[in-house]
Amino acid sequence: MIYLDYNATTPIDPAVAEAMRPFITEQFGNPSSGHRLGLTAREALETARTSVAALIGATREEIVFTSGGTESSNWAIKATAQARGSSGGHFVTTVVEHPATLEPMRHLEQAGFSRTDVGVDETGLVNPDDIRRAIRPDTILISVMHAQNEVGTIEPVAEIGRIAKEAGMLFHVDAAQSTGKIPVNVNKIAADFISIAGHKMYAPKGIGALYIRAGREIERLIHGAPQESGRRAGTENVIMAVGLGKAAELAAPHIGDDSVTKTRDYFWERLSAAFGPRVLLNGHPTKRLPSTVNVSFPGHAGAELLAKLTDVYASTGAACHSGDAKPSAVLTAMGLDRQRAVGTIRFSVGRPTRREEIDQVIEQLSRIIDV
Repeated sequence: MIYLDYNATTPIDPAVAEAMRPFITEQFGNPSSGHRLGLTAREALETARTSVAALIGATREEIVFTSGGTESSNWAIKATAQARGSSGGHFVTTVVEHPATLEPMRHLEQAGFSRTDVGVDETGLVNPDDIRRAIRPDTILISVMHAQNEVGTIEPVAEIGRIAKEAGMLFHVDAAQSTGKIPVNVNKIAADFISIAGHKMYAPKGIGALYIRAGREIERLIHGAPQESGRRAGTENVIMAVGLGKAAELAAPHIGDDSVTKTRDYFWERLSAAFGPRVLLNGHPTKRLPSTVNVSFPGHAGAELLAKLTDVYASTGAACHSGDAKPSAVLTAMGLDRQRAVGTIRFSVGRPTRREEIDQVIEQLSRIIDV
């Protein structure tokens, strides 16, 4: 198996699995219990919280564990709207956001809220001045993802954060795809809310976190007992939280390490050498996640190319339904024509990816495309 879909999900790091193991078998206490088993669970939970906080330059009290990035983004957006009561309000976001941002906003439009989707350039990059111009007197939240999940383009969230602060706006950043891969610092970004997803950084699926800036009031996500500082009721998932905490610890030394970037660049160099002008890079050429190689083979269907590859796992730039290829909304928003969008494959590499695997993919693609 050659796995090249790390933007979709990562395997659980063996060290993460090992850290979780005692809490699956022996240390099964409820962290709200006052006895030894409960205290052990509570200590592990808070250690994990501290590790996640340290990864993004936050304090432990600013981290709330959730079920993942989608829940975190939904919470930040819906809670901001809920705080407005029946007076409504306006959201500013971009055309290349994840559905975890766009869908809750679309849902809230039915209740009288409105939104502006700011466009991007051909590399998927948003212009901060366009965000500034989209702000209205009734704007209540700006939400911009840190790194685009399909093409990897890294958005200028630090500059947008300054704009939000100057305008007195709340600012949410979907950092599900960037946390653990590139620097995410809450002070440099000046965000009020940041969404984190564990399964994008070698932790299990079903665990994430929402960063809530100290002093920011937020409506409870779930009402009940006072877990998570009274913000998210329900017995905490200690097993998963420990996994996310360990993943955060493991990620920290890799931030700034260019080994994954070198693997990504090697992949693109091999593709360019093999196919020349027949392969096109999508996304920003330099301001791009270390993991992402999104390319188009115009004249080919990405789904068909992937189907012909043996034991290679990647993603396409189109959603296929009943034999019809529908180009990705993100690629369309970037201005890619239909032929280029449909011919897109997103390869995404990770820490375990080896150059020999890339060589094998290039060899297979050469046989398929040159036929």
